[in-house]
Amino acid sequence: VRTNAETLQDAKTAREFGAEGIGLCRTEHMFFDEERIMVVREMILAEHEEGRRYALEKLLPYQREDFADLFRIMAGLPVTIRLLDPPLHEFLPHTEQEIQAVSRAIGVPESVLQRRVQELHEFNPMLGHRGCRLGITYPEIYEMQTRAIMEAACDVYSEGMDTTIPEIMIPLIGYGKELEMLREVVTSVAEEVLRERQVPMQYLIGTMIELPRAALTANEVARHADFFSFGTNDLTQTTLGISRDDASKFLGEYQGKKIIERDPFVTMDPEGVGRLVEMGTSLGRSTKQDLKTGICGEHGGDPSSIHLCEGFGLDYVSCSPFRVPIARLAAAQAY
Repeated sequence: VRTNAETLQDAKTAREFGAEGIGLCRTEHMFFDEERIMVVREMILAEHEEGRRYALEKLLPYQREDFADLFRIMAGLPVTIRLLDPPLHEFLPHTEQEIQAVSRAIGVPESVLQRRVQELHEFNPMLGHRGCRLGITYPEIYEMQTRAIMEAACDVYSEGMDTTIPEIMIPLIGYGKELEMLREVVTSVAEEVLRERQVPMQYLIGTMIELPRAALTANEVARHADFFSFGTNDLTQTTLGISRDDASKFLGEYQGKKIIERDPFVTMDPEGVGRLVEMGTSLGRSTKQDLKTGICGEHGGDPSSIHLCEGFGLDYVSCSPFRVPIARLAAAQAY
């Protein structure tokens, strides 16, 4: 049982509850920190790659220290870090007052800010320019994050602490070719860091399976993956075509009329999402027999879902820190 964590407090709490690593570290949460959000916005507003790289260089030390702190707490346990996932517009100001404040802070005209906000606006951001699509469009973002991860791991190694094997996770893969291209980006930077630091260190590159196509073509995706982590929150949304944020308006009625037994965002839907997880695991391992698999959605803390995962042959579940004790009990019972 691992935990979903990106703050020191979450990681410490989960360790105290017996978590055996981090199954999901969402790097975008680190970008929203007050000290960093302006630099993130500077990166987004840059008109050219050179400007984006200049801003990303400022973010690098922050990310490196974040990851080093997590590696120190986990002391040799696995840490899966998801590269940037949400669409860029989430980091920009939206109200007139916010736009004015950002304009003054970073010296960009309000008209430029407003234009960029409009350009990045998406009608359905969950299915838009996010996840690996960002990495393919702006590979320099994933390059910076990979460098931060690997330099942090080397720093902790040089302190004489137990070595963590970083697990770098590329989100929202739908095509094997996407993962193949981005694996090359990540590998190139990771190997460069290891040559610079002269440190013998392993690392894994995998993906979050959160689109039905990725599960259906998992044998192809697995050619370029060291591990699969099923993101069952989004996989439930994309499989059922139901928004997690809006489902409360009608799911109670569905349960009352016996259309569904349980909220599919609380307990994994065994005939739908469950079958995709089982199929994705089986197809992935038909390509790579030793493929590591787990889930990192909220289902990772639900006893019924954990029993399903044990039946599918998954290696681990990951859940929020305070659900770790329940998950450990359920995992023991399932085993």
